Parts: sequence; C-alpha cells; structure tokens
Amino acid sequence: MPYHWRMRRLETRWYIDAYEKKHDMNLALMELAKIDFNIVQASHQEELKYVSSWWKEACLSNQLPFVRDGIVENYFWNVGIIYEPQFGYTRRFMTIISALIITIDDIYDIYGTLEELELFTAMVDNWNVNGLDELPEYMRLCFLVLYNEINGIGCDILKHKNINVIPFLKKSWTDLCKAYLVEAKWYKRGYKPSLEEYMQNAWISTSVPAMLIHFYCVFSDQISIQILESLSEHRQNVVRCSATVLRLANDLATSPDELARGDVLKSVQCYMHETGASEEEARGHVQQMISDTWNEMNYEAKIALLPRGFVEATVNLARMSQCIYQHGDGHGRPDKAKTVERVMSLFVSPVPLG
Repeated sequence: MPYHWRMRRLETRWYIDAYEKKHDMNLALMELAKIDFNIVQASHQEELKYVSSWWKEACLSNQLPFVRDGIVENYFWNVGIIYEPQFGYTRRFMTIISALIITIDDIYDIYGTLEELELFTAMVDNWNVNGLDELPEYMRLCFLVLYNEINGIGCDILKHKNINVIPFLKKSWTDLCKAYLVEAKWYKRGYKPSLEEYMQNAWISTSVPAMLIHFYCVFSDQISIQILESLSEHRQNVVRCSATVLRLANDLATSPDELARGDVLKSVQCYMHETGASEEEARGHVQQMISDTWNEMNYEAKIALLPRGFVEATVNLARMSQCIYQHGDGHGRPDKAKTVERVMSLFVSPVPLG
C-alpha cells in the first residue's frame, strides 16, 4: 500500500523498529522516539478506559444484542484520524459518535422493519423526545442516548465557543438516517441501483459527512458559520472524496459478508449487474476508483478553504479506512483482519526501552 494511504500512527510504530536496525542510527533520537511513543500510548490507554466505561454505562450492547460491540475498534478509528495527545477530548467525543453511528447502522441493516425505520428517521428529523412512545421499545434507548449526547456537546460548544451548533449536528443525523433508509428500502424491495445511483447515496451513508461536522465543531477553536453551512450542505469535495474512499474500501472487504446477512448490493455487485462484468473485473474497477479518488482528494486538500488540521483529519479518515479494510473487515471481524494485532501494538504493548 502506498505510504500516503497508510495510517500514520501504525507507520510510526513500524518505523521505530525499522530505524533501530540501521547501523548508523542515532541512539539519542531512538531513545527519544521510544519514550515519546510510550508516553502517548499511556494517554491513549486512559482515553480507552473512559470510552469503554461510557459504552458499558450506555447499555446499548446489552439492550440491543444484535449491535456490533466494538468500542475498541471505534477508538482505533479515531486515533487514526487524530492521534496527538493534546486532542484527547476530541478523540473521546468522536469515539462516542462512532459507537452511535455503528449502533444505528446495525438497526437499519439488520433488525428494524421498514415501518420501524421510517418512524426512527422521522423521530431524528423532529428531534423531540415527546414522541418517544411512538418508537418500538428497542429504539427508544438508542434515540435517547443519541439525543442526550448531541444536545450535551451542543451545550458545551455554546458555552465555550458561543455558537449554537445543534441544528447542524441534528441535520447531519437526519441526512445519515435518510441515507440508511434509502438502502433499507432498496434491499427490502429488491431494487438494484446503478453504480452511480448507489454512490450518490452511499457516500452519505458512510457517515463520513456526519462524523466530520461533529469533528469540526469539537476540534476548531473558532467555528465559522460559513464552513458549518458548507459541511451541512455537503459542498466540501475533500469530505466527499474521503467518504468515497471509505465506501469503496469497505465494499471490497465486507460485501460478501454483508450480502449474506441481508444488505443492499454494494459497489462491486452494482457494477457487475450494470455492465455484466465478472467479479474480478468489478473489483479491479472499484480499486481503480479508489486510486482516482485519492488523486482527486490530494488536489481538493490543497485548495480547500478549511482549517489545515481539519483537512488533515479528513484525509486521515480515508487512510484509516484503507487500514481497517486492508485485510478484510477489520471492524466487524477484527480477529480475522489484523486489527487485534494492530490494536495491541498501539495501545497495549509499549516499545521496549534500553
């Protein structure tokens, strides 16, 4: 995999071992790198304890046993997006957002009937707990946790940054649920979209636009209404490119398992159905789409009128998707796709000193 596509923190861990084997390595620099890595790892361990405690107290995995129970994988994603120790608050919050996204995604993909999903989508759109009794019991807790977490962070941002972001955050969840609902309708009605039609919806259903508007609100010291509006209206091409890479990388790794459990056709199958191509040819086409999207994203990252830290995080999200899905479904089946090994190297095993 090209260096530019790789997760930065994993490359750091790998390079420490590689550099130590060089005959002309700088001993003082080597020692500094090891100590630095271990100090940052200790910070990550504390954050992982926090989000694990939140997940346990939220009780979502207990009440919704069909949902993927992967808070460590969610945290791993967010270390890939931004790993520096000073951004611990951002990582903790974004891990909670990731866990809520996965929970709601599984409700739409696996469990909910079409009627229930339409009710939940309307509930998110209305953003009002007064209609909670209209939801099936298993959806009530999920909506309440979502509602409380988003309103809570919105209040914090209003207090410290003097801007009300809740309408923008709420819209991002509405857009995401509507995209999930489109896919649920396609599946339940046996509809086979063209690749273009699939991608127009799928880059929203990746949750990348929703994740990044939350990231912008928490990460940025000064929030611009103009940038918020452009993110909310999906006008930032660098975000679309990041979402496209994630969607296509995910499809290459997970589509057989997802189709088997009951899910809409993915990009590979859409291309096969549309063109009559073989699976091998379709996978090659999707891989080329990833390469082309990276070229576009490199250009968009240069010209985007956005904070540079936000742009870097957006590109890092694409890098993280390449990492998670490099050897299969690294989120849904972490033991089969090197995720466990990578998590151990970043969060559990310190670099040996001396």
